[in-house]
Amino acid sequence: MAETTQRKREVFATKNELSVALAKYTAHLSAKFCKEKGIFTVVLSGCGLIDWLGKLLESPYKESVEWSKWHVFWVDERVCSHEDQNSNYKLAMDGFISKVGIPKENIYAIDKQCASDGDAERCATLYEECLRNLVKEKILPLCPNGQYPQFDLQLQGMGPDGHMASLFPERPQIKVTDKWVTHITDSPKPPPRRITLTLPVINSSLYNLMAVCDDHTDQCARSIADIFKNNNLALPAAHLTAQVEQMWYLDKAAASLL
Repeated sequence: MAETTQRKREVFATKNELSVALAKYTAHLSAKFCKEKGIFTVVLSGCGLIDWLGKLLESPYKESVEWSKWHVFWVDERVCSHEDQNSNYKLAMDGFISKVGIPKENIYAIDKQCASDGDAERCATLYEECLRNLVKEKILPLCPNGQYPQFDLQLQGMGPDGHMASLFPERPQIKVTDKWVTHITDSPKPPPRRITLTLPVINSSLYNLMAVCDDHTDQCARSIADIFKNNNLALPAAHLTAQVEQMWYLDKAAASLL
């Protein structure tokens, strides 16, 4: 599997400018893949990402993006009710998805019952089964080595400790390669029960965009500097790559120590 290791980065003076660029980048890839293959597979994360995607709800994107061709996934999810305020699904539905024309059947959330029951392991198993069925249905291709599904674009965020998805420092999930989806029950960031795409699935994506704004009194800035200057692989986000392009969008605060 050919992988790019070069980290491209762009720094923006404000979160608003980052949001404008994020919308432009996403809309460009949506148009590219909808034209080339008739669908666009995009993976969302939580936290600030949904707010930063808000520019897609404005002109010209809201009218021009082919929302009906989007297929939406989550890079990780908190194992809780879909109505829980901690749910990445709820965050995305309330703040973004419900405001555009993505077909309900193209939205791939974790299993509702298992999530409500708090069964993280079963949620991970069922989410992987969902992905495998989509490979069979030709919605998701396999990457060239045939081991992992290949998404068009994954939109990532990084925590101040350098975690991405629900791959945390000093936790074993970062080393999982025999699964597409794994689970964690002792997340250092609450809530503790989560599922997450594994690192090889994340890195099989054609495009990975990592967006980071520093709201944590320079903690993110320190992690960003450690990744870009030292390639500190103790930080999960340092492992990020992609098959075509990995792009890092940073606000001025996150890039302040570079």
